[in-house]
Amino acid sequence: MPSDAKILIVDDHEDTLYALESALAPLGYLLARATSGDEALKQVLRGRVGLLLLDVRMPGVSGLDVVRYLRRLEQTQHIPVVLLTGFGPDHELTSTAFALGVADLVMKPIDPWALRTKVRYLFDAHQRHLALEHEVRELRALVKDHAEAGEHPARPALPHPDSRVPTQRAQGAHDGELEQDRT
Repeated sequence: MPSDAKILIVDDHEDTLYALESALAPLGYLLARATSGDEALKQVLRGRVGLLLLDVRMPGVSGLDVVRYLRRLEQTQHIPVVLLTGFGPDHELTSTAFALGVADLVMKPIDPWALRTKVRYLFDAHQRHLALEHEVRELRALVKDHAEAGEHPARPALPHPDSRVPTQRAQGAHDGELEQDRT
């Protein structure tokens, strides 16, 4: 898994950024910050963002606008996003957010324990997903190289069907050994 993947925290209020960084610090992940939607997009497009904690309402480019843009690009469409809002429950916001594929919508003030649990799960799952994608690409390239060279991938030798079923005599001997061990 990429060890340099980071969690990007985006909020236009410095005190909220500090609180979120403090809440996530015990996890030991690399943390980065942005104070606007534009800055967040630039950082994500530079790469190595494994999770985005994103305020919904910011001046200029909103959190929802950032998510809309990220979901249109192949390289960023699967990055988990947790939207943060301080404006209370809003059915329209919730519907829009989940329709865009966000992982969660969290109300401020944030419970640090709950946030750490969500972030750990989402970040680690995304990193495992990326590692599996990388492995699949490597295996496909290997198969393609073998096919182009006219080689056939080695098939594992299967045991003879009779060799998987123990004979009565062997089974009986084995059972007898167990009887002796118990005495």
